Amino acid sequence: MMPERWRPQRVFIYWHPVDMRKQIDGLAALIATELGRNPADRSMYVFCNRGRDKLKLLIWHLNGYWLLYKRVEKQRFQWPDWFDSDTLTLTHEQLDYLLDGYNLNGMRAHKALSFTHNL
Repeated sequence: MMPERWRPQRVFIYWHPVDMRKQIDGLAALIATELGRNPADRSMYVFCNRGRDKLKLLIWHLNGYWLLYKRVEKQRFQWPDWFDSDTLTLTHEQLDYLLDGYNLNGMRAHKALSFTHNL
């Protein structure tokens, strides 16, 4: 469960691996230039390295950025495989699962259907 301080309005994960040496300014520039988004829009941006064992989360809060970093020791993060573009929007629940190490690829909900009953 993520503290309210870091509870974003929306969560975007970036598809491409990112050099984990990038800090706040480098990640904010990536968001602005490659995604065309305002990095201070109260959304959370999630980045992963090529080895999928490190994550960085960037979010603007009130008057500055938070940069959260997680490294797993012997496992890998299971990156979702249903991207339509360079980013994917996650729910807060999906973000919690991703951070806890769950494989979101097998946890997709059924597609919503529209059904009318003919009598």
